[in-house]
Amino acid sequence: MSNQIGTWSEQDERLWELASSHGMPRRHFLALLVAGGAAAVVAACGGGRSSSVPITGSLTSPNEPAALFKNPSPFIQRGASLESRLELMPGLITPNDLFFVRNNSSSVKVSVGDWSLVIEGDAVNQRLDLSYDDILRLPSRSLVAYLECAGNHRVMFDRLQGRAAEGTQWGRGAIGNGEWLGVSLADVLTLAGLADDAVSVLLIGLDKDSPEGGFRRVLPLEKALDPDTILAYEMNGEPLPRDHGFPLRAIVPGWVGSSQIKWLGRIVVSSDPQWTRNNTTSYVLIGDDYSPEGEALGQVVTEQNIKSALALPWPARLDEGHHHLRGFAHSPQGRITRVQWSDDGGTSWQDSRVLTPQPQHSWAQFEFDWSATAGEHTITTRATDIEGNTQPDRVPFNQKGYLFNQPLPHPVRVTA
Repeated sequence: MSNQIGTWSEQDERLWELASSHGMPRRHFLALLVAGGAAAVVAACGGGRSSSVPITGSLTSPNEPAALFKNPSPFIQRGASLESRLELMPGLITPNDLFFVRNNSSSVKVSVGDWSLVIEGDAVNQRLDLSYDDILRLPSRSLVAYLECAGNHRVMFDRLQGRAAEGTQWGRGAIGNGEWLGVSLADVLTLAGLADDAVSVLLIGLDKDSPEGGFRRVLPLEKALDPDTILAYEMNGEPLPRDHGFPLRAIVPGWVGSSQIKWLGRIVVSSDPQWTRNNTTSYVLIGDDYSPEGEALGQVVTEQNIKSALALPWPARLDEGHHHLRGFAHSPQGRITRVQWSDDGGTSWQDSRVLTPQPQHSWAQFEFDWSATAGEHTITTRATDIEGNTQPDRVPFNQKGYLFNQPLPHPVRVTA
């Protein structure tokens, strides 16, 4: 066991996933591993497994409720949430059964017959209650858009900067790319009659066990009225799955996943800026490099940023010889125009092949060929978008671990 990237075993990696998900500092984890091995780590996390039992799977607590409707086996399970494995992604669109799940409580089972969407507030002309059939009768709008948790890559603050951030220690798989069908949020707000002084739109979910009695995020009116901000009832040609917000969820292209409320049940339109937990103490960048805004403790997180990642396990193990490697890149600013890769620590860079199409707000696929020689290697990728934005060499630390987008040095062990 070593704490240097690229020399961990698969078991070490799974143990660290378990320890970090329980908030264990990296230094404590390493000390336990050296002193007592896997059994000591698992016991400290409340697992209570014997060291004679092989450590396999996601290493979540056996007493923890699944809290999910879909099969969790293809994922890395993180409590009530599921992290996708990029190496399983078959192409541009992420299948529903491989699409990551981020929950703040158990997934909610909602009956269409009992459901309605309420639009109210001091900046609408009238309270409006819409049934599911009312929603389906509105003009439909479809789009392709990636959906990503604000904390995707969070564990990399610890792995690459040596500072662990708070929250679920997501690797690279809190992201998916889907085709969504729904109605424009602007059309729904228009039905309720927007007042001239409307400035903010609060979306509230029906997951009452979540913080604030229903997870919620505020959109400024301009973003709410963007024609590509939709209320989706279908995902990849199927009715919205329960884990993904059935019967209705928000899709806000380019913005962090917490803005894209699942199990949507209520919308409050206000003539004043609205402040909640999720734009004051959560989903804000808190740190020396970030200035507070409004009532928030830091800079409010809204838009995502540019990222790239290889579709390989972390760490990867390959045989010596020729390999066709692939990955995914995305940016809220538009189309990915270039993805470079390096296998010498960034001394030299080569261009990958960026594939088309990249419809609407989709992520991009890229690929390149690599001749692998036996030994320990690191492959790094960095993306550039149509506006010229490129992944930065370093991201200033923030307490909650949001928006990490440094180029990732992917560890690869090649055997002869």
